[in-house]
Amino acid sequence: MASPVRVRFAPSPTGFFHIGSARTALFNWLYARHTGGRFILRVEDTDAARNSEAFLNVIYDSLRWLGLDWDEGPGVGGPFGPYRQSERAPIYKTHLQKLLDAGRAYERDGALWFKLDGERREVFDERRQKNVIKVARPPAVINDAIRGRVERLEDEDFVIARSDGSPVFHFVNVVDDIEMRITHVIRGEDHLSNTSKHVELFKALGAPVPVFAHIPLILKQNGPGKMSKRDQGALVEEYQRRGFLPEALVNFLALLGWNPGNDLEKMPLAEIVARFDLPGVNQSNARFDERKLAHMNMEYTLALPPESFVRKAAAFFASNNLPPPTDTPALFDAVMRLCQPKIKSLGDLPDYTRYFFTDNFPVDEKARAKVLSKGDPAARLRELLDALQNADFSSDAAIETAIKQLAESRGLGFGDYQAVARLAVSGSNAGPNLTGLFRVLGRPRVLARLARFLETL
Repeated sequence: MASPVRVRFAPSPTGFFHIGSARTALFNWLYARHTGGRFILRVEDTDAARNSEAFLNVIYDSLRWLGLDWDEGPGVGGPFGPYRQSERAPIYKTHLQKLLDAGRAYERDGALWFKLDGERREVFDERRQKNVIKVARPPAVINDAIRGRVERLEDEDFVIARSDGSPVFHFVNVVDDIEMRITHVIRGEDHLSNTSKHVELFKALGAPVPVFAHIPLILKQNGPGKMSKRDQGALVEEYQRRGFLPEALVNFLALLGWNPGNDLEKMPLAEIVARFDLPGVNQSNARFDERKLAHMNMEYTLALPPESFVRKAAAFFASNNLPPPTDTPALFDAVMRLCQPKIKSLGDLPDYTRYFFTDNFPVDEKARAKVLSKGDPAARLRELLDALQNADFSSDAAIETAIKQLAESRGLGFGDYQAVARLAVSGSNAGPNLTGLFRVLGRPRVLARLARFLETL
């Protein structure tokens, strides 16, 4: 019987959480959940000069926000800890000694080098202006689960521990994979060039070589090259701040380099887990498209049950340190339910709903000029004020009936009143449906705002 799948995500806390790192974590998590395996979080924090606990907490928070729970790792524990490389120095020392005892490592220029098998000779490298050890040997063959057969020629010994005794990335990476019994290494294509070194280390340490699966890079949305942390839309916390739904971002990331078949796009997480497998991952790089992500987020936002949308809206205001827009829960609930069909993300809510909670709201001057340039807006406002004095505001239908009756009595249409009425009560020419807007604001506030705006004409 094959051993259970064990995959790992191994971030370095040296900066904010990049969208590419999130996609790597997601693919590992999906594969673990699809196969009934284990998802391990391992922190590569040996670079003391660049590591930050603040950045590490950002990684933890972002993974939790995305719903990518780990089965072993910091805060969870597990049988193969500790799960931070900075706490694993004795383990690395033991494995370095093992290579030294086996004659597979040697000291040179103060550093510890890994010794490749094969006929060896020392030559001068003109490009690097130093002597190197060249080894005559055939290329290493890697049967990558995504890339297929890959050949890489590893013909030089390489450093595995620096002159200060600290082990390098290649070595600790392999040792941790051995100790944590990782069966599948799913990582970015940019690590493919390292794989031949890692394979040699696995073999020298007498360990089985895991299955490698190198996922395609994420290209920046404008121009050539890999998406970096400096590119627009590259940081996960940016989407948290802007009120994107994590399930929308997860769905979008899953499709960056993976094809579920049947032209599927918007899928519940359970279906993504059920369909995800390594043969479905593309070899070609994936281009980031923020407009597509925004559209997907809008679809998820519109599909939320109203009560869930209201809860998430309240959480968004709180998490962004925005003061509660009202101390009346019923008003907040009514406003959010009314506006849900019109917004693209939770991040739109503060500006989009401001006029519901204060009479001191700005007026869009472009909208004002456009609305006031047509017909006789002052006359329409006076007629509305008179007709709505005793109108029923208990339902959208009742308000619509009152305005339509007024319009018919003047030989006009509902639209002749709509634009100027909306501008007067909200300061904009866009928003939720007018009758719902009137209902939620209530008759006294609507009449007061209509009168106030009329005085400015």
